[in-house]
Amino acid sequence: SRLLGGPLRADEAMNEYTPGITVVIPSIPPRTRLLTRALKSIASQTEEAAGVSIAYDTQKQGAGPTRTRALRGVTTEWTAFMDDDDELLPNHLALLFAAAKETGADVLWPWFKVIGGTDPFPHARGAQLNPDNHHIFPITTLVRTEYAHLAEFTPTDISGDWTKDDWPFWRTIHEAGATFHHIPDITWHWHHDSGNTSGRPDRW
Repeated sequence: SRLLGGPLRADEAMNEYTPGITVVIPSIPPRTRLLTRALKSIASQTEEAAGVSIAYDTQKQGAGPTRTRALRGVTTEWTAFMDDDDELLPNHLALLFAAAKETGADVLWPWFKVIGGTDPFPHARGAQLNPDNHHIFPITTLVRTEYAHLAEFTPTDISGDWTKDDWPFWRTIHEAGATFHHIPDITWHWHHDSGNTSGRPDRW
């Protein structure tokens, strides 16, 4: 896989996209071991990723702005978001990509197994997005890059409030016309036993 490290300018995003999926990961220096595990899970995918774009937060800005910087380096048609402590099961990209082709959706997300804890929002598994009464869903998604490049992730709210962190990004691309589709299959592990920071810069 092609590995892209460090910040990338917004003007480096391209209007023409190449086939394939780029995995986007924000990370912080103390989590090298977790990032290594994430990269190994990407390498094990049955649907090979075309590349990986990593941005490192060295100034304690939080996961949101760091994820945006990594996103700006994507030139493939599809972007797969994950956090550095996520671990993808081998069928993760293949299942999402197949569902994208089958449904025509622009944003797709599966479900997860929590390691070292319990599912914090089991009621949302199997629920399709209703923008007027939206529910939380994890960042571990597959997104058509032309829509992803229309938005930015906001600085992580100190309260960890999803409606102030990730939701503005999804709302922006939904309003731009992106369609959303949820798959209830479990395709990744969400580790709660690895010093979860919730993307907050105050939790280093």
